[in-house]
Amino acid sequence: MHDINAIRNAPDAFDAALATRAVAPQAAALLAKDDERRAAIATAQELQTRRNEASKKIGQAKGQGDEAEAHRLMDEVAGLKDELQKAEEAERAIRAELTDMLAALPNLPLDDVPVGEDEASNVEIRRHGEGKVGSLEHFEIGEKLGMDFEVAAKLSGARFVVLRNHMARLERALANFMLDLQTGQSGYGEVNVPVLVRDDAVYGTGQLPKFTEDLFRTENGYWLTPTAEVTLTNLVREAITDAALLPLRFAALTQCFRSEAGSAGRDTRGMIRQHQFAKVELVSIVDADSGPEELERKTECAEAVLQQLGLPYRVMQLCTGDMGFGARKTYDLEVWLPGQNAYREISSISYCGDFQGRRMNARYRAEGEKATQYVHTLNGSGLAIGRTLVAVLENYVNEDGSVTVPGVLVPYMGGISKIEAA
Repeated sequence: MHDINAIRNAPDAFDAALATRAVAPQAAALLAKDDERRAAIATAQELQTRRNEASKKIGQAKGQGDEAEAHRLMDEVAGLKDELQKAEEAERAIRAELTDMLAALPNLPLDDVPVGEDEASNVEIRRHGEGKVGSLEHFEIGEKLGMDFEVAAKLSGARFVVLRNHMARLERALANFMLDLQTGQSGYGEVNVPVLVRDDAVYGTGQLPKFTEDLFRTENGYWLTPTAEVTLTNLVREAITDAALLPLRFAALTQCFRSEAGSAGRDTRGMIRQHQFAKVELVSIVDADSGPEELERKTECAEAVLQQLGLPYRVMQLCTGDMGFGARKTYDLEVWLPGQNAYREISSISYCGDFQGRRMNARYRAEGEKATQYVHTLNGSGLAIGRTLVAVLENYVNEDGSVTVPGVLVPYMGGISKIEAA
C-alpha cells in the first residue's frame, strides 16, 4: 500500500517508478480521488460545526423562554444530523475507492534495482560451486526410489506427489535440517502457524485482491496460505511493537498451497511446480533503516542451506519487471539441476519496505517518541523443500540409479547414507 501524502509530494517520481514496472501513470487519478475525499471531509466538518452551534443555541433560546426558536433550532439540528450522516457515508465510500486504487498498485523498486521487462534483464550477482551435466531428471530418478505421481493423480489429480519410504524420509530430513539451521545458526525464532487464514491476513501481505486466482479457498471462506509469509508477517498486524524488540525474525515449516493458475503447461511433470508443497519460510520485521542490510543477511541465511548441502547455485537480482507485486528489491537463489542442464529458482528473498506494514496497520515506536512508524518487512524461503529434494536427486544420483545422501542429512536419515531402489 502506498502513502497518498508521499505521492502528493512527488507525483512525477511516483509515476516514473511505476513506469519501470510497466504501469501507466496513476498519480493524477489518485490525487483527484484524494481531493474528493478531502472535500468530503471538509463538508462533514462544516456540517458538524453548524450542528454544534445550533445545539448550543437551543439551550439559550429555552433560557430566554423562546420556545418557537428552540423548536426551529431542534428541527435544524435534526436536519443537520441527517446531512452529516450522508456526508460521512460519502467520505467513507470515497476513502474505500482510494484505498482500492492504491491497493491495486505494485510496490516501487529501490533505486539500485535494474530496470527491465522480464527475467532476461535479471543480473547475476555471484555463483557458488560448479554444476555438472546430467542425463536424468528428478522424476526419472525418483520414480524408482519411491516417488509416485500415478497414485497421487488418482488421489488428487495433476501436480501432486506421493513419497514413500526413504523418499518420504529424505523430504522430512531436509525440512528438519533447514529448520534447525535457521533457528540455530541464523537466529530465527520457530513459529507454528495456521495454514487457513481470513481475508485480512492475505490482504495484508498483498496476495489479495490482485492474485485471487492463484489461491485456494474453502467453502466457508478461509484461504489456504500460499506461503507462511502470510501468517508470519501478520503476527504484527494491527499492533505497535517496541522498537527495542526489532528486528523480529520468524521461521516456520508449513505446507503451502497454490493453484498455479498462471503456469498452465509449465513443469507439468515432477515436483518443480506443485499445488501443495512444504517450505521453510523466513520473515523479518525491521525498522525503517534496516531493510537493505537485513535483505543481505537473509539471503546469506538461505544460501547457507545450499552450501551445506553441497548444491551449486547462483544469486540473481531481479529486474523491475520480474519482481513480485509487494517487493522493492529481490534476490532469487537458483539451484543447478543437472537433469535440466539449467539453474532453477529455489528461493526468492524480498525487501518490501513499509508496503505490507501499511496494509496491516503494523507499526513500531522508538523509545521516547510519541509518533509511530510503519514496520518494514522482508520474506524469503529458506528453502522450498520439494525443489531442494529435486536438486539433491539430480546432483547426487549415482550411475546405478541410487542417490547418495548429503553428509549433513545423514543424521536426520538415521544413518542412511544412500537411497537405493527397494
